[in-house]
Amino acid sequence: MFRLRLIPDNTNIKFMKGRFVGLAMSAFLSIASIILFFYPGLNYGIDFRGGILMEVRLQQPADFPALRNLLGSMNLGEVALQEFGSPRDLLIRLERQGDDDAAQNAAAQRVRTELSQAYPGAEMRRVEVVGGKISAELFQSGLIAVGLALLAIAVYIWFRFEWMFALAAFITLLLDITKMIGFYAVTQLPFGLTAVAAVLTIIGYSINDKVVVYDRMRENLRKYKTMPLRELIDRSINETLSRTLFTSVTTFLAMVPLAFMGGEAVEVFAIGMLFGIIVGTSSSIFIAAPLVLITGEKWLRRRQKTNTEAETKAKATPAEQRS
Repeated sequence: MFRLRLIPDNTNIKFMKGRFVGLAMSAFLSIASIILFFYPGLNYGIDFRGGILMEVRLQQPADFPALRNLLGSMNLGEVALQEFGSPRDLLIRLERQGDDDAAQNAAAQRVRTELSQAYPGAEMRRVEVVGGKISAELFQSGLIAVGLALLAIAVYIWFRFEWMFALAAFITLLLDITKMIGFYAVTQLPFGLTAVAAVLTIIGYSINDKVVVYDRMRENLRKYKTMPLRELIDRSINETLSRTLFTSVTTFLAMVPLAFMGGEAVEVFAIGMLFGIIVGTSSSIFIAAPLVLITGEKWLRRRQKTNTEAETKAKATPAEQRS
């Protein structure tokens, strides 16, 4: 049977030769992302900033200049209009009105009334009103969710492998998250609960890939007891490279239609996923593995030597043990 292979079986790429370049590049991008977080900052969506989002279907193609004049005359502050799916469908975004939910609801009702009068038969398909207090709570909940996910993953890796694997995975995920934040800051995609969902999904996707590489490292540590750790890590990455690339490519291709044809609510998630897949895949090879090499080279071999001596002693006969 013919089997498609992206990577030949005898591939022997020396990934660890470029470990310092990979770590330096990752650190640079993460620092740049932190700077971008403060300036120009994230384009917080209605979930985190508060405001009004209305999805409207008209009986005729939307006349955007006329709509802007109509909504601008209502003195509701900044108004954003966007075609949504078809020329008759549009999204209307209004900035937060006042400090309480009553002002938000009143503004939404005014827009609904004006549109119904100016465009008979206009259908309000969705109206979302988020107040300042709720948006602050949602933002806090999103941060807590990301923090708990990181903590749970670190504990899981620690119990399943060794402390240096958990440390490497935790640092790598932090770097991945900062790059995701920088991506949203550069693209100015709305950063709301949908974006947080993308970040959490990438955390799970990224750690799954790292666990596969870590499992192969652990197997090879038992199989090649005298092989230098640097060479062993290169071997482990090469042996799992085909699986890693297949998974990444198929997931990436599945996200492409959602990113470009899924509508605004889905594209924020899908575009973030596309970037996150690239970041998560590359970090498994160029960040997580080198960190294990740096933090665990002496410890892993010392632990392995102790275990080997214990196994040899356990298999020895009583006479051999006395000698």
